[in-house]
Amino acid sequence: MKNTMKVLAMVLALVMGLGLLTGAMAEDKVYKIGIAQFAEHGSLDNCRVGFIQGLEKAGYVEGENVEYVIQNAQADMGMAQQIASQMAQDCDLVCAIATPMAQAAFNACMDSGKPVIYTAVTDPVASMLANEEGKNEKAVTGTSDILPVEAQLKLIRSFMPEATKIGILYTTSEANSESSLKIYEAHAATYGFEIVAMGISTTADIALAMDQILTQVDCLTNLTDNTVVSALALVLDKANAAGKPVFGSEIEQVKNGCIASEGVEYIALGEQTGELAAQVLEGAFAGDLAFIASEGGDMCYNSTVAAALGVTIPQEDIERGLDVTEE
Repeated sequence: MKNTMKVLAMVLALVMGLGLLTGAMAEDKVYKIGIAQFAEHGSLDNCRVGFIQGLEKAGYVEGENVEYVIQNAQADMGMAQQIASQMAQDCDLVCAIATPMAQAAFNACMDSGKPVIYTAVTDPVASMLANEEGKNEKAVTGTSDILPVEAQLKLIRSFMPEATKIGILYTTSEANSESSLKIYEAHAATYGFEIVAMGISTTADIALAMDQILTQVDCLTNLTDNTVVSALALVLDKANAAGKPVFGSEIEQVKNGCIASEGVEYIALGEQTGELAAQVLEGAFAGDLAFIASEGGDMCYNSTVAAALGVTIPQEDIERGLDVTEE
């Protein structure tokens, strides 16, 4: 009996020791998180910054319990697929920034069960990343940067009371752009506008498309189109030469020369994405978490650009908005 008790005590001590060791290992766990960004421009960069900040707020700090692998596909779909495949093998979780990258990451990770947390995806349902309830049977969730289209149309009407036609360039292969364009077309007439849309395939198409569309419209408005926004400098050069304002979809575009925006606040969106990732690292199944839609950002304008284009900013917009030239 005494020997039996002694053996039981030894086994209990061993089990407790293993438990303590396992707990210590869990506490010392360093998660390898892949951040896969489709293109390099201000809004997606801000998503990345916000994502890291969101994880930090939840206690996941780089150099302590998180290691980041950050790669950019430079708007190349083939490269996006390569990045996604590598991260599916090497990382514990993948943050995919922008719709094409999210689709590539989902396809690469869905069989392995590696969680994908996306951001800057305009329409997760149309992109086949979520069902109508906002969830997925696979380990994927994230945040949507759906544009506040009606607020943007009101803003354009306020800035340009005589305008009738708004131009929109969009990439035909980007599901996010197709979705946003449909919303603009559905609401434009309510505000007295006609949408003139022109599709492109690559950055190389933008110069000719701008030359064509600028002869047909009073102004342009940007979608969350990665190809177009990546070439914003070219878009603005062409539009400014024609004296036509370009309305942005977020603050960074306004800082870079668009006249105004009633768009998305991407750092805040990235932080929400980081918070979702933290829930998954703590044991939640990503597919059970419905995606979160952006609530839009504050209105901002560029008074220097407005003056150069001869556009008078209404006093009510001056009072409610942020002049990015004074930041």
